[in-house]
Amino acid sequence: MKKIYFDHSATTPVHQEVVATMINCMTSTFGNPSSVHSYGRESQSLLEEARQKVADLFGASSNEIIFTSGGTEADNLAIQGIAKANQKKGKHIITSVIEHHAVLHTCEYLETQGFEVTYLPVDEYGLVQLIDLIQAVRDDTILISIMFANNEVGTIQPIKEIGTFARQKGIYLHTDAVGAAGNYPIDVNEYNIDLMTISGHKFYGPKGVGALFVRQGVNIQAVQFGGGHENSMRAGTENMPGIVGLGKACEMAKHHLSNRIEYVSSLRDKLIREILAKIPDAKLNGHPTLRVPGNINFSFLRVEGESLLLRLDLEGIAASSGSACSSGGLNPSHVLLAMGLAPEDAHGSLRITLGCDNTDEEVDYCVNVLPEIIFKLRTISPL
Repeated sequence: MKKIYFDHSATTPVHQEVVATMINCMTSTFGNPSSVHSYGRESQSLLEEARQKVADLFGASSNEIIFTSGGTEADNLAIQGIAKANQKKGKHIITSVIEHHAVLHTCEYLETQGFEVTYLPVDEYGLVQLIDLIQAVRDDTILISIMFANNEVGTIQPIKEIGTFARQKGIYLHTDAVGAAGNYPIDVNEYNIDLMTISGHKFYGPKGVGALFVRQGVNIQAVQFGGGHENSMRAGTENMPGIVGLGKACEMAKHHLSNRIEYVSSLRDKLIREILAKIPDAKLNGHPTLRVPGNINFSFLRVEGESLLLRLDLEGIAASSGSACSSGGLNPSHVLLAMGLAPEDAHGSLRITLGCDNTDEEVDYCVNVLPEIIFKLRTISPL
């Protein structure tokens, strides 16, 4: 049976050049980068080479990159680290209701520690409104944390405008860029970003490795303790194969990003057009133009999302839904609900996320099987 992977926002396949780089590290340069002998020095050299490659992708300096185990750890370090270091100045944080749970749950934890958090609403497209942010700022606001692009609906936030405003007010700006980094051009200086989270497995790198950009001069404290690794900001022996893999993925993204964007965007736009033309009562979720290249999110009225995923999987198509299984229950997406969708419509959502390994033929195949699946599910729907 034909198998098609349309779930690149969940994770991406690791590029073969990245795999080769990681294998070479594991077999030829296996030393601990903290060791003073030649094996350690060789690993230390690879570590700093990878750090420079990550920095180069985002217009940063290498000393502004801290390697982590992934996006969740980087979000925790950014938000808790700023809170701990700046609580004498203030205990107010601003974020949005559609953030990843790595941000939302961290903010909720800080609320138990005496911090106050304002959760900004979004409009029907999933966009934070600058006026809402401006009105939420207080004298004791120390951090604004707004994701660069939403991982479910792909909407790109007005980070440049937010960054300009935050810089004028002397407030740190953190952006969770896991859903955009490596797939959309980001320059931390152009956007006035102070802290930025990335994760390797979202753009053809390995799982279990990420990074936090921390602008030089930003007042931040470590949140885990041990040795003096990563400039004393992230204790623990570095995951060298993962780090060199992340560095290679960043290097490849820098060289191929414009071509990737053009190609994946063309597939995305074709699939959106075909779905709207062939399936009635289909609603595109997220902003029609301000969205990351590979993201497609539809709600199909009178369709249950989990059933849709299972039917697609039987046809060889891997995608995801706006429903998430948690605590034995089926909950609609907090993002779609925040955008104003009714719970039953949020349950009937489908997220297709394309990558540069997808083809026109795969898009055509999806367009051929999806309308019939939707029709069959609607005939048995109690809605």
